[in-house]
Amino acid sequence: MNSKYLTIYNEILTKIENGFYPSNTKLPSENELMEQYNVSRDTIRKSLNLLEDSGHIHKIKGKGSLILDINKFNFPVSGITSFKELTQNMGVKSETIVQELECVNPDKFLKAQLNLNDEAEAWKVIRVRKIDGKKIILDKDFFNKEFVPVLTEEICKDSIYEYIEKELGLRISFAKKEITVQQCTEEDKKYLDCENYNMIVVVKSYTYLNDTSLFQYTESRHRPDKFRFVDFARRSY
Repeated sequence: MNSKYLTIYNEILTKIENGFYPSNTKLPSENELMEQYNVSRDTIRKSLNLLEDSGHIHKIKGKGSLILDINKFNFPVSGITSFKELTQNMGVKSETIVQELECVNPDKFLKAQLNLNDEAEAWKVIRVRKIDGKKIILDKDFFNKEFVPVLTEEICKDSIYEYIEKELGLRISFAKKEITVQQCTEEDKKYLDCENYNMIVVVKSYTYLNDTSLFQYTESRHRPDKFRFVDFARRSY
């Protein structure tokens, strides 16, 4: 049986998602919720803490709980989709800002991620992604220079995948991904509009060509309130 605070959390969440509590308005006060559900203040606070952790409300000390905009963009977990393709499919206004572009001698960590030898070089590309005027994704990409010998700022602003497939004639085949939730770093706060969020969703990807060559390692850092990570699964027999 669910604890009472989880039941209250789910009831309030349903009301937010159904528009009963509109975004940019305030929830009833703690006292009002205590009376409505006939529970203690501690129980209500546990429910509100869950709502805040999930990105649905922001608690303002002495002023109550503000309901945040819950519109989220679908981010496909299982597919290999460029940012350009993703935003075109969503039909939203977007911009890519190239913060860093350089050819580097990989350190021990990067060598391990890309299976590089001591003589190999890699491209380091740091890009900030804006959607509807908000900087909400920080992409940190590393490409094995053996497969991607040249990169320019123009290519990085547009679509590196499009360049790889159409200009270099390579076929991108599959990727392994890992999704975690981490504390915001100073780098996240520097580049992204983190606002009041102190957590970030991190998608690490290892992407391979058709001949199974590992050519890219990516760490894509997303503001948690703006994305819904989706997948399609089929049971096999």
